[in-house]
Amino acid sequence: MNAPVTRRNAVLGIAVAATSLAAPSILRAQSAGRVVVVGGGFGGAACARALARADAKLQVTLIEPNQTYISCPFSNEVIAGLREIEAQQFGYDKLAAGGIGIVTQAATGIDTQTRRVTTGDGTTFGYDRLVLSPGIDFHFEALPGYDAASETMPHAWKAGAQTLLLRRQLEAMADGGTIAIAIPANPSRCPPAPYERASLIAHYLKSRKPRSKVLILDAKDAFSQQRLFEKAWKELYGDMIERVALSQGGRVTSVDPTTRTIVTEFGNYTPDVANVIPPQRAGRIAAIAGAADATGWCPIDPVTFESKLVPNVHVVGDACLGGGIPKSASAASAQGRACAGAIVNLLAGRAPDAPRLTGVCYNVVAPGYGFSLSGNYEPRGDIFAEVEGGATSPVDAPRELRAREAAEAERWFETITADTFG
Repeated sequence: MNAPVTRRNAVLGIAVAATSLAAPSILRAQSAGRVVVVGGGFGGAACARALARADAKLQVTLIEPNQTYISCPFSNEVIAGLREIEAQQFGYDKLAAGGIGIVTQAATGIDTQTRRVTTGDGTTFGYDRLVLSPGIDFHFEALPGYDAASETMPHAWKAGAQTLLLRRQLEAMADGGTIAIAIPANPSRCPPAPYERASLIAHYLKSRKPRSKVLILDAKDAFSQQRLFEKAWKELYGDMIERVALSQGGRVTSVDPTTRTIVTEFGNYTPDVANVIPPQRAGRIAAIAGAADATGWCPIDPVTFESKLVPNVHVVGDACLGGGIPKSASAASAQGRACAGAIVNLLAGRAPDAPRLTGVCYNVVAPGYGFSLSGNYEPRGDIFAEVEGGATSPVDAPRELRAREAAEAERWFETITADTFG
């Protein structure tokens, strides 16, 4: 039987779990080669850093268009006025100091035959192994009207300008107004995060605009940690939050940005503030590389993270079809490190070890009130499957435990960002 994931293990998070993945073979590796990593989020940056640490002879290049990464975890607190956007920003100086070449350009083309990546300024980079960690893009075709709606009905699902736009709209909303949050079906980035957002917005409204409401329009009937969220909503916010599930007509079918109207299967809504999160797919460069299939996501070999569609290309993070492992920062970080171990072994002519990944997801629904879900994952056939040993917060836990888990969430964020970006 596998040992359970304890609260302390969850706080340490992926930094500990991923370090143990194939560690002996990584430390002995000394194989020269060129690895290009596209995407500097939790998956890509963690992979690049692990590669550089594993083998000083490797030429590791990280291609990322932004000089500063803005973290999605904890960005809901920025929307609710509990945190400033600066606390979400991380640079790549420490990665550069560790021997990683940082290219501040967008990857615009990939030739998998000649193994070259082209950037927006026309420069090309050859590789022996390529890692794609492009995160998500939005599937606008699946939500008619939204391609012109992001400035009036912000998604805030990529942290940054949209996060601040939604915050400003909340601040400008009159007391007694309604904010609607439209949630897409899975697969999507961090499935519990929209419900955390609804909670923290309700916290903001309760203290600033107590006659206001939060309306959730949901394309799902059930969601992760639902009982914990619903108990917290009842305890903290009374009837301030209303959720319309899929079977009640909650799935959004189109939007009209000119009137801020949200169209569902059973009716229309025109809230004062509309936070519409569109359906998602892998970041565009994955399709350019030929690594995305008809689902819009990237099938991989779960042992090596190598694409099943194109050779010598690996995919980590939100973009990949990971089976049971969620699309989250902790999962992306673990995948990046495990992928680095596999690449080092492949370049050295060794068979990679099967990884065992640990992921943890924290949700903070009010200051001092949090809960978590953790799991262990390993390859089973063509996907990652959850194996025995995960842990979730008990529904009837005392408030003291909720306060401890909120504090643990803060420590987890400090740990994963330091381990990823230095």
